[in-house]
Amino acid sequence: MIIKQKIMRNVSLTAHPQGCKLFVKEQIKYLEENINPKQKELFPKKVLVLGGSTGYGLGSRMVAAINGGAATINVSFEREPSSNKVATPGYYNTIAFEQEAHKRSLYAKSIFGDAFSDEVKEQVATLIKDDLGQVDLVVYSLASPLRIDPKTKETYRSVIKPIGKNFEALSVDTATGIVEKAVIEPADEMQSSETIKVMGGEDWILWIEYLKERNLLADGVKSVAYSYIGPEITYPVYREGTIGKAKEHLEKSAHQIDKMLKELDGEAYVSINKALVTRASSVIPVVPLYIAILYKVMKEKNIHEESTQQMLRLFNDRLYATSKVPTDSENRIRVDDWEMQEDVQKEVLRRWNLQKEGSTIIEADLDGFKKEYDNIHGFGYSEIDYDKDVDPTII
Repeated sequence: MIIKQKIMRNVSLTAHPQGCKLFVKEQIKYLEENINPKQKELFPKKVLVLGGSTGYGLGSRMVAAINGGAATINVSFEREPSSNKVATPGYYNTIAFEQEAHKRSLYAKSIFGDAFSDEVKEQVATLIKDDLGQVDLVVYSLASPLRIDPKTKETYRSVIKPIGKNFEALSVDTATGIVEKAVIEPADEMQSSETIKVMGGEDWILWIEYLKERNLLADGVKSVAYSYIGPEITYPVYREGTIGKAKEHLEKSAHQIDKMLKELDGEAYVSINKALVTRASSVIPVVPLYIAILYKVMKEKNIHEESTQQMLRLFNDRLYATSKVPTDSENRIRVDDWEMQEDVQKEVLRRWNLQKEGSTIIEADLDGFKKEYDNIHGFGYSEIDYDKDVDPTII
C-alpha cells in the first residue's frame, strides 16, 4: 500500500515503517558517535522501560543499550500492522530498534499490551526471571488517555484541561502557521481525579511493589519517571491544570518509591525534562506555539536537544555521573535547566508577546516543529519515496 501522512486535529493517524526505521537509525548513529567508554561502565546493564516505544522512553532504551551495552525489555501498548493497515509509530520504532540491537548482539525484547494490567506485569516478571534474573533500572514513561484499574476494573480517562476557570491564550495552527486564540473550559473534580489515576504515580508504585516482591530488582536499582514544569505562560493548561496535578502526584510517588528501594540500596527519581515535540504535546493547546518559539531560541543559542540527546545527558550527567545524583531541593533531576535559563525564557517571552491572533507566527521555528513531528511518525525524509508501494507489515 502507499502510505501517506494523515493528520486530524494535530494528530497523525498514520506512520511509515521505513521512515520510522530511518528515524531509529539516525538516533543510534548519534549515540554511537557519542559513546564514552568510561561512562559505559557506570551505566545499568539490565533495563526495563515501561513505555519505551516513543519519545523519552525510546530515548532511554536506546541510550541504555547503545551507550551502556544494556539488555532491555520494553512494555508498550501498540497497534500491530496488517496487510492493509499501518501500525503505530511505536510498533515500527520498537521493531526497528530491536533489529539494530540484535545486530550488535544486544538482548532486546518487548511485550505489547496494557502496562496497567496485572496480566502484563506477570508476563514481564516471567521474562525478567527467565532471561535476565533481575533489572537494575526501571524507567517509567507511560503516557495514556485511559487506564483500567487492575483491581476494580473501573476505567479512568485523562484530560488536558485547566482547573477552576476557562483558560484563554494564543496557540498556533501547525498546519497553517496562523496564530489563533485557544479557549479551554475547566475540568470538573471527577476529570481532575481521573487524570491523576491515569497519569499520576499509582501505577509506578504498583510496578515497583510487584517487581520487588518477586526479587526481580537488583541491589542498587534505580527507577526514574519523567515530568515537566515549563514556564508560567503554560502553567494554567499544564502545571496548574489536570496534567500538572497528575505530575505532582507522580513526583510525590517518587519519594514513596525511593523509601521502598532503600533496603536494596536503590533510588527513585523524577526527571523534569525539556519541552519537546511528541504525539502528546502537539495536541495540548498553547504548547505548540511555545515549543516553536523555544526551539528557535535554543537553536540560536546552540543548546537545543531532542529526546535522545536529552536522555544521553540525563544518563551521563545526572543518573550515572557520580555516586550522588544531582537534584533540586525536592529531589528532582533537572534536565530542563537549559530551557529554563533566564536568558532563554526572557527571549521566549519577548517573542511570545510579538504574536498576533490571525497573523502568521513570527520569530519561531514552526518548520522545525513540523519536521520533528513528521519524523517521529516516519515522514519528512527526502531519502524515502512516499509514493512507493510498501508492505506495512515489513520493516
